[in-house]
Amino acid sequence: MSGFDYDLFVIGGGSGGVRAARWSAMEGVKVGLAEEYRYGGTCVIRGCVPKKLMVFASGFHQAFEDARGFGWDLEQGDFDWPGFIAKKDSEIDRLEGVYEKNLKAVNVEVFRARAVLEDAHTVKLSTGETFRAKHILVATGGAPFLPEVPGIEHVITSNEIFHLETLPERMLIVGGGYIACEFAGIMNGLGTAVTQFYRGAQILRGFDDEVRGHVAEEMRKKNINLHVGRDLVSIEKKETGLEVKCTDGTFSEYDVILYATGRKPNSAGLGLQDIGVQLGRNGEIRVDEFSQTAVPSVFAIGDVTDRVNLTPVAIREGMAFAETVFKSNPTPVDHALIPTAVFTQPEIGTVGLTQEAAREDHEVEVYRSTFRPMFHAFADRDQRMLMKLIVDKPTQKVLGVHIVGPAAGEMIQMVGIALKMGATKQDFDATMAVHPTAAEELVTMRDPMPG
Repeated sequence: MSGFDYDLFVIGGGSGGVRAARWSAMEGVKVGLAEEYRYGGTCVIRGCVPKKLMVFASGFHQAFEDARGFGWDLEQGDFDWPGFIAKKDSEIDRLEGVYEKNLKAVNVEVFRARAVLEDAHTVKLSTGETFRAKHILVATGGAPFLPEVPGIEHVITSNEIFHLETLPERMLIVGGGYIACEFAGIMNGLGTAVTQFYRGAQILRGFDDEVRGHVAEEMRKKNINLHVGRDLVSIEKKETGLEVKCTDGTFSEYDVILYATGRKPNSAGLGLQDIGVQLGRNGEIRVDEFSQTAVPSVFAIGDVTDRVNLTPVAIREGMAFAETVFKSNPTPVDHALIPTAVFTQPEIGTVGLTQEAAREDHEVEVYRSTFRPMFHAFADRDQRMLMKLIVDKPTQKVLGVHIVGPAAGEMIQMVGIALKMGATKQDFDATMAVHPTAAEELVTMRDPMPG
């Protein structure tokens, strides 16, 4: 390692960066890693993990109601927001400790500092230390994006929602993506009166159109005040709350306004362009199929590349990087057919093509079922489940599967294996149903939709 302090220096201690550092270190190379905030990144600290805990907590409101439908005599108590937040923080602290322990167990040298690139092989830390590395991996993730709106300084993002001191009575959520819709369900379930504005014609852009409409309808059934085709003009802080002026000229007031209008790659101020690393229009680091930038010694993985912004994808990219660079096994990451769960209420599980995308290049058959699951029917709850199979008609290969309803995320993981193996509609038909389950609908839909 002549002339270098490290074989690899990783900038960013999130899921992707940590996995790349660990897998590389296990090959016997010397690895350093700098993280300016907390180990675990967006997913563990202010994303998937705390969000899922909040999803669990918010689901008990409906569970209490459903329990009465099954004969239980229950009285619903008040939700202890400070108690929940304290326990959530304790769990996040524990998980961060696990991340740091795992790094040190394989002799990765860790630095709690901001790192920037001075040249193709040199990183400088905010502590003043400078190191040279044969390879540099940027895994700095992404951050919430806020538009320029008068009064925007009064809003919070998905970073801050996990640290509110009190549960708001009235909340406005701005945005129509999965983060906005997930938090609408969470806060509604915890007892907050939720209003949601989305400037587009329908929430969840990029998902199957029927899935989008189904989720929107079910959200409104749960008394989420969802408005599409509406945006903000300005925000003004008043004694009684935050007054919002809307694009339709109306005014309304809230205790908290959450902006979930997209995320941007965390690439600014790292010195990337100064050394020849190319950035895209959104600030994403441009990389090839092996996560290598235009500077051969510099690689990037995860959300900062803005390819597929999911934690398991960043982890897989980190493993592929180690295979490519330190195991002499060039390994591209296959970004096709990635199963995805969205923890809206109701939940979404999806893999493959939407009906709209499939029709652009295929002659398709669509198999569809909408029904009340046994649990909801018995509890007398008006909540319907949706399942769709998108099939290439000539080959009968299943191109996409979309599920909306309880445990959709759990189901889609298994369905993703089938699609990755090239399953056909006949393979689904030949699989014995598990009864009584909602999932059996996936293998019992016999007739395609007309037209």
